[in-house]
Order: sequence, then C-alpha cells, then structure tokens
Amino acid sequence: MTFLSDYGLDDDFVGVCHGVVARIARGVRVIDVTHGIERHDVRAGALALRRALEYLPAGVHLAVVDPGVGSPRRAVALRCAAGEHLLVGPDNGLLWLAAEGCGGVAEAADIGASPLRLQPVSASFHGRDIFAPVAAHLATGTPLGHTGEPLDPATLVRLELPRARPTGDGVVAHVLHADRYGNVALDAQREDLAAAGLRVGETITVHRRRARYATTFADVLPGELLLYEDGYRVLSLAVNRGSALAALGLARDDEILIAPGAP
Repeated sequence: MTFLSDYGLDDDFVGVCHGVVARIARGVRVIDVTHGIERHDVRAGALALRRALEYLPAGVHLAVVDPGVGSPRRAVALRCAAGEHLLVGPDNGLLWLAAEGCGGVAEAADIGASPLRLQPVSASFHGRDIFAPVAAHLATGTPLGHTGEPLDPATLVRLELPRARPTGDGVVAHVLHADRYGNVALDAQREDLAAAGLRVGETITVHRRRARYATTFADVLPGELLLYEDGYRVLSLAVNRGSALAALGLARDDEILIAPGAP
C-alpha cells in the first residue's frame, strides 16, 4: 500500500492514518510516496501520483489532497483497467491522471457512506475516517464492490491540463510544476520538438533566452539554461546548479516559446 498527501509532517495526521491502517491491515507495508504536496494543490498531487505509479508495486494507493473535505464532493475507490492498482481518495481530479496512466477505470465505488469507514466520521478528517480504513480493507483483500455503492466511471471528476501547441516559430509549452531544485516540468513531448526541427545537442531559444537542448545538466556550464528529459521522461527546464524557475521568473501555466537557434 502507498500513501501520498498534502498533510506535511509537522502534525499527527500522517501518523494517525498509518495507525488506522495498521489496526486493520496488520503486516501490510505502507510506502510514503510524499506528504510534501503544497496544501490544497490537487494538480500537484495528481501529477506526483501519476509520475510515481509506474514505479510503485501493485496494490492500493491512498491519496489525500482534499480542499473540499466535508463538501458534496465524493469519496471514491477505483480499480485500474491495466495492472493490479486500486486508487482511493477524493473525487476531485486527484486520482484521474494516475487512472488514465494505468489504462483507465474498470470499476469504481462511492465510499462516502462505506460500511468500512470509522465512526463517528469527522467532517474535516476523511483521510483518517474514510480513506485510510477503506484502503486498509482493500489491502487485506476486501473486494472493491464491498467498499461502497457502485459508481459509473464516466462520472468521475477529470483533471484537465494545458496542452503544448506548434507555432510557426517553434513550440509553445506550458509550465506544469517545479521541483525543489527549481527544475520546471513542461507539457511538451519529444515528438513536438522533433516536428519543430529541434534536436538534442543543439542551441535553442527558450523564453527569449539562449539554452541548450541537452541530455543532462553536465552538458552545459554551471549557470547555463538547458532543456532536457527528466527522470520521468518529461521535458523540463533547468539551470545547471541553479533554478530555472527563479531564473526565468516562471509560474504555473505560463506559456514558454521553444524555438530553434539562438536568440
């Protein structure tokens, strides 16, 4: 079982959820993917879950980034169509990208009134009272159909991301997120750049600045800007031993023109 959230580690939220799981699913190993998602940032959590899922073992994946807790938003459990993955969390788009990445949703349940939830249910801590106990029961082999009411997967909340587009000058990409190093993940793909005549090893223009379309940080001098494919095969911007986010003054969803040649 894995666990991702925006709870942080300063309070007892993560530990209490671990305790709930341990009481129900003794002996089940829980892998903490991250609890450092910026609070309430559903998209950052969804992207992190999608990135990580390829490298996580088959099993139950509990994700809680839930700014709508206590509202009419649904609590759900999902079974992926490809692979042996079950996803548990709020129906606010958090699970959507991961579900897409594992073949879509084969089966879904609304677990808001699950018979497996803890009682009484807090209006503000569904991670403890609904999501953790349902995930724990799934980890012990409880069928998804026993966790709640059947749900049509077509009604799940989707998470829409911006899309890169070609222009006469190159490719317009968008900032998806940045990591703690200031490396900036984009929505463009290798194929988008190839279609625009951009090749690895060449000098390019990024956001009106000179950059190198490179393989890794060491391909440029310290302080220089590069476009590269990161460890998750996502095209990203970086400054060798610096922060591309700060150097370019970028924010999420900003548009960036990537063009052949030097500015």
